[in-house]
Amino acid sequence: MAGTRHRGDPTGHVDAVAAATETAVAAVFRAETARLTAALVRVLGDFAVAEEVVQDALLVAWERWPVDGVPDNPAGWLWTVARRRAVDLTRRNARYTEKLALLVASPADADDDRLTLLFTCCHPALAHEAQVALTLRTVCGLTTAQIASAFLVSESAIVQRLTRARRKIATAGIPYRAPDVDHLAERLAAVLSVVYLTFNEGYLTSVGDDPQRRDLTDDAEWLAAMLADLMPTEPEVLGLLALIRLHRARVRSRFDARGRLVLLADQDRSQWDRPAITAAADLVVRASRMRRPGPYQIQAAIVACHAEATTWADTDWPQILLLYDALATHLPTPVVRLHRAIALAHVVGPAAALTEVDGLAAALHGFHLFHATRAQLLRELGRAADARRADADALGLTGNPAERALLEQRLA
Repeated sequence: MAGTRHRGDPTGHVDAVAAATETAVAAVFRAETARLTAALVRVLGDFAVAEEVVQDALLVAWERWPVDGVPDNPAGWLWTVARRRAVDLTRRNARYTEKLALLVASPADADDDRLTLLFTCCHPALAHEAQVALTLRTVCGLTTAQIASAFLVSESAIVQRLTRARRKIATAGIPYRAPDVDHLAERLAAVLSVVYLTFNEGYLTSVGDDPQRRDLTDDAEWLAAMLADLMPTEPEVLGLLALIRLHRARVRSRFDARGRLVLLADQDRSQWDRPAITAAADLVVRASRMRRPGPYQIQAAIVACHAEATTWADTDWPQILLLYDALATHLPTPVVRLHRAIALAHVVGPAAALTEVDGLAAALHGFHLFHATRAQLLRELGRAADARRADADALGLTGNPAERALLEQRLA
């Protein structure tokens, strides 16, 4: 067992090797699960069977790799095991010969498969929320808990959405193929939602021991860049790519040496990647020249205002508030109104902002950032006891270790 010394191994070397192997196995699983699923869906045309095959392959790896070691080509190893399992399952299918030939001939072509599967899952025959949930699960590998956190709903609600979506794909015979150019636009909104929510989960995780998941932020940026190559005249695609890159440009300053979250006001801006900020801001300008504004472009413009300020005091809060007003016309959600209230506090004052935030209580009572924002405003108004209660409510609603550490520090 990791962390315990074995008899005859006083140095703890065996445990160190076991822990390192376990870490390597987990890393491979995070990187390869979605890619392998996508490759199998392409061949089998069945989401449920593909996911079952992948889980079987991962179980075999979990049993074998700690004993035999992680193979030199873990993706190829998993594909071989999954293919064998898929062959066994395919024997029950009337189209056995055709699919067996595909399984034997096909490599796990991860990149093309994932982009194709992204558009397949976002088929307009499915409800928008079902499209996004299914794609987050199948293509991006998010858990039901992570997807539920993204939608601010229960896990059971997400399970129901996924079940209905898979059933609809099977019964309606929705084909596994990317739409032609003329039909890309009707799926774009859902595709962008998937990339955006994947990035959000990686940027600040909702569950797990790590405060961030760089594999997810890498995937989100890669997908956004691929979409920008595919659809270079779509301003919202450029806006999302700029938004992701602007956030990632300050990644080195977001956590301190102990892994604790550093708020924007306290970050060391000398660590920010200024060339990356300039390049991303240029993307925002390029998108704006197309004169089709949308929520991702506006969010990118907001982040650019923060990124281009050399100090916290130089932040152009009136401009940010105007941008949030524009964002609210495109995306009139309680979360947008919550963020707008933060900008309002810097322009008008905390009292007006608190009134706005309190009006969101019914919609956002289960959202930890609602309570954390409220706590900050209450502190600024000198209501320490109320702020403390709000921080305690926020602490009970987040599983992110960095956020929890920050809230515990405030409460202490």
